[in-house]
Amino acid sequence: MNQKVNIAVIILAAGASTRMGTAKQLLSYQGATLLSHTIETAIASICKPIIVVLGANEDKIKGNIDRSSVTVIKNKNWSLGMGSSIGVGIKYLSHYPQTIKAAVICVCDQPFLTAEIINNLVFAYQTTRKPIIVCTYANTYGVPVLFDAQFFSQLVSLNGKGGAKKIIKQYKNDVSFIPFPQGMIDIDTPEDYQQLT
Repeated sequence: MNQKVNIAVIILAAGASTRMGTAKQLLSYQGATLLSHTIETAIASICKPIIVVLGANEDKIKGNIDRSSVTVIKNKNWSLGMGSSIGVGIKYLSHYPQTIKAAVICVCDQPFLTAEIINNLVFAYQTTRKPIIVCTYANTYGVPVLFDAQFFSQLVSLNGKGGAKKIIKQYKNDVSFIPFPQGMIDIDTPEDYQQLT
């Protein structure tokens, strides 16, 4: 199924990587950077458009992104946390020329994210008819997550560090889950990165 669907991918890459001590978006991984790897993964999925939200270290990171297939936007309030970056990404979609049916929210520090996982979110959305599809791993759940457009207005008004979990909790009867065991691995500290490499 190579038909691209009008489901956006929003890649959150605005954080300051304080625990890492350096911009983790630019850490080398599989011959590219962590962020480039995530972008390539999104491009290989059935989704479009692909939106990358930058914030801290924007100037340094922007130069490393091939912008031919993605739209890069800046969250001026990135220090307010992940919620504000989700809001900026979703807000951008409201000005997009085509109607976007849903959005997949990803982060740039899950090295084992694959196009297949993103596609599985879309397939689950299409087959279960549930408006929220969430990945599960290590007895918890989290990103990547797909939200139907009916939640966009709530996502736009998110702020704070918690991201979109409160919306997922609030509408738990509207949620379907897909497994992504390796989603538990994200790169936050130098130790995490050492284990990865």
